[in-house]
Amino acid sequence: MRHSNPYFTRRRTLTAMALAGLSLTSWAQAQGTDFPSKTITFSVPFAAGSATDQLARALALAITAETKQPVVIDNKAGASGMLSAQTVARAAPDGYTVLITTNTTHAANEHLYKKLPYDPVKDFAPITGLGKGGQVLVVNASAPYQNVGDLLAAAKKAPGKLSFGSGSSSSRVAGEMLKQLAGVDILHVPYKSNPLAITDLLGGQIDLMITDTSTGVPQIKAGKLHALGYSTRKRSAQLPDVPTIEEAGVKGYDMGYWFAAYAPAGTPPAVVNKLNQLLTRATQSTGAKAFFDMAGSEAWTTTPDELAKFQAAETQKWGKVIKAAGIEAE
Repeated sequence: MRHSNPYFTRRRTLTAMALAGLSLTSWAQAQGTDFPSKTITFSVPFAAGSATDQLARALALAITAETKQPVVIDNKAGASGMLSAQTVARAAPDGYTVLITTNTTHAANEHLYKKLPYDPVKDFAPITGLGKGGQVLVVNASAPYQNVGDLLAAAKKAPGKLSFGSGSSSSRVAGEMLKQLAGVDILHVPYKSNPLAITDLLGGQIDLMITDTSTGVPQIKAGKLHALGYSTRKRSAQLPDVPTIEEAGVKGYDMGYWFAAYAPAGTPPAVVNKLNQLLTRATQSTGAKAFFDMAGSEAWTTTPDELAKFQAAETQKWGKVIKAAGIEAE
């Protein structure tokens, strides 16, 4: 008859319990049932105060209120969003680092730069679309231009003398599209974010820009900037008296933008789905609705698969626009 050693029996029991614990933890993670159990970080590719930042903060507050877990904002402005995108691409695929971004990082950059430090498709797990909106063509309130026609006439009279700023690819391509369709030569001045470009526009260092409405409208309403045209084919509810750029005479002009959320590639599908649910509900929160109303944009949510397909179509569209605008990859 064999007598068991109490020491080894206890050791086997503890080992079994530990393995069971690990198994349960892994199962819970795979099912997303324990998510989130700690702080989530929203990485934002643009500066504090930008449209993407404002939306991210509204979503963060809503998710914190629902889950009781903190959601912090990590602004990594610069390099057309590449710093933030690269950070998330390299983050642990556990759902606790989320990229709140735009078409800049996930549709335009691959056509604007010869080499990216991330792959917009392979390095990410799409979560959901977040919103869509348009941009507004603005000049300093003291500028002599009363409408788009005045501005373009001045640009044609003095090729290369006027300058436009941009702090995102949406803003950049919108300006380049205006040049291409109107047949004018306007100097491009790059910025790390649209708010920084607005500062120089107010200071007279640049002559115009096409910016997201959440950045431009407060300055327009304060009387510091003058709105000449809206970038999509439908007027902004916030600026109903401002004609679209196409209405103002630039035929075929239509350039909007979109927000979306991505996790690192390899994030468990159950966690992605949980994030999808949290973010979808967050877009309907009071804070998010206030942002969309203020920005003149609207909530737009998708399934992960729908976002992947939309991104593919948008990437092709932006590629054609960038090529037609004659923008050379840097």
